[in-house]
Amino acid sequence: MENLISWFEIPVNDMARAKKFYSDILGIEITEQDMFGTLMGFFPFDDKSVSGALVKGDDYIPSSNGVLVYLNGGKDLNDILNKVTAAGGNVIMPKTLITEEYGYLGMFIDSEGNKLAVHSNL
Repeated sequence: MENLISWFEIPVNDMARAKKFYSDILGIEITEQDMFGTLMGFFPFDDKSVSGALVKGDDYIPSSNGVLVYLNGGKDLNDILNKVTAAGGNVIMPKTLITEEYGYLGMFIDSEGNKLAVHSNL
C-alpha cells in the first residue's frame, strides 16, 4: 500500500466561493463537474498522487468537527496560511513546530466552515 489515503472530499455550501478560496490559497485550478447530481470541484491529480474534491450535495455538510485533512503545505506552510484570511477563511493555529523530525503544522477554517490543516517540513 503506497498511501493510506486514496481520496478525500471537502463538503461545501457554495461551490463558487469554495473554489475561489482554495484556488487563492493553494494557487491551483479546480475543475468543476456534476457527478450523478453531486457537484464536484476536483483538485489537480495524477496517477501518482493522492487528491480530492470539493463536493456540494444533500449528504455533504461542512463542519469544523470530525475528520481532519492535512493538505501539503509545500516548502513553507506559511505561504498558504498567509492567504487564508484574505480568501475568506480564518487561521486557528499558526505555523507550529511538531518536532524537528516531523516538521510543522497549521490549521484553518475554510470559507465553508470546515477545519483543515497544512503540513510542511520547514
